[in-house]
Amino acid sequence: MKRILISLIACCLLGVAAHAQFGWGPQSKVVTDSIYSKVLKAHRAYTIYLPKSYEVNPEKKYPILYLLHGVMGTNEGWFRDQRAGEVLDQLIASGEACDMIVVSPNAGGNIYAGVWNGYFNMPGWAYEDFFYQEFLPYIESKYRVIGDKQHRAIAGLSMGGGGTTSYAQRHSELYCAAYAMSALMNIPEFGAMPSKEPANPEDKMEILNKSVREHSCIDYVLQADDVRKEQLRSVQWYVDCGDDDFLLDRNIEFVQAMHRAQIPLQFRVRDGGHTNEYWHTALFTCLPFVSRCFGK
Repeated sequence: MKRILISLIACCLLGVAAHAQFGWGPQSKVVTDSIYSKVLKAHRAYTIYLPKSYEVNPEKKYPILYLLHGVMGTNEGWFRDQRAGEVLDQLIASGEACDMIVVSPNAGGNIYAGVWNGYFNMPGWAYEDFFYQEFLPYIESKYRVIGDKQHRAIAGLSMGGGGTTSYAQRHSELYCAAYAMSALMNIPEFGAMPSKEPANPEDKMEILNKSVREHSCIDYVLQADDVRKEQLRSVQWYVDCGDDDFLLDRNIEFVQAMHRAQIPLQFRVRDGGHTNEYWHTALFTCLPFVSRCFGK
């Protein structure tokens, strides 16, 4: 009998050790799914992060962060190249970030292979209409999202950084915070991705570049009246760009325009360039930042 009891205790201890070693129990999830868009007349993929607590407490609702990828990227990039799921697990476990849902929609792919790309409405690509009329409502009804301004944030890199800034500028009633990384605030003087056929009005890269100029984040601030400035002040802004980034000058111009308009923001220039590793490390600042902004 004594031997049986000792064996049972040993089995229990092994079970506890295995649980600790292999992480059995509730785990976060990174899931890729899709939504059919009537606006775009196509399925659009998205990748979503659900925290460990999502399945444990089925009544709980969460703040949400929309995470936008760069040109040539897709919805999977943030979770593959920048390892966003791993960073979220780490920061939530340490208490540096709160439990949140994070979703990255697909707004691109290889534009040189003829794939539409970009976060703005363009001839033949009404992506912004899709995002606000279909995608955001779908995500916030399918998943347990709190669904108000104070619990919704947006962030992105490069083209997605420009999309982040422009979306938060023109839809300030929806977002409590915006974190722009290496942002395409406007087309840079040097280093922009060239069009294959600049003279061709149907060249997708040329259409994308035109849309970025038309939605210049810098001009939006420079042209702001008092009402617009007050709207911009309702968002918590953070701009993060590397000292070797070809978009640094445009980011500085944006920050200067915000300062002249007396719109508060945080601005960091760190060592690095336009790289996956830079954006991976930016998440360690971005996620605590939006966590602090949620609920304010």
